[in-house]
Amino acid sequence: MPGDMRAFNRAIVEEFRANNGKVDNEMLRDARLVLLTTTGVESGRAHTVPLGDFSEDAGRVVLWASAMGAPKHPAWYRNLAANPRVVVERPDEDGAVRRVEATAVTATGADRERLFAALKSASPAVAAHQDRTDREIPLVVIDC
Repeated sequence: MPGDMRAFNRAIVEEFRANNGKVDNEMLRDARLVLLTTTGVESGRAHTVPLGDFSEDAGRVVLWASAMGAPKHPAWYRNLAANPRVVVERPDEDGAVRRVEATAVTATGADRERLFAALKSASPAVAAHQDRTDREIPLVVIDC
């Protein structure tokens, strides 16, 4: 993991925007990335982070609020839990990045179980973050 995650994320965001959603970082090269912009709970300012999209549907984005299995939810999740209005930037079928304003929803119950099973099947190493923490890691759904 990079030593300075904020600097790492800023560089990925810049590269994503400059290259129509593509990044050349070895860890992320094959990942399906989106940029998520939330409004800071305390600051009220826009915060943008690159995240993996685990959706199976082109009309949705599914995000895993893992923070690598840390004991606390990541800041981006705390922000959207307080204010679910977000902006998602994602590459479309034509290779251009599309920016969409949407409302994020945390999956619960059977929907969360179904999404988690799909995540576990597609990416067992990422799903294993759940085993590292006592908190239930949220799965966030955004219809685009």
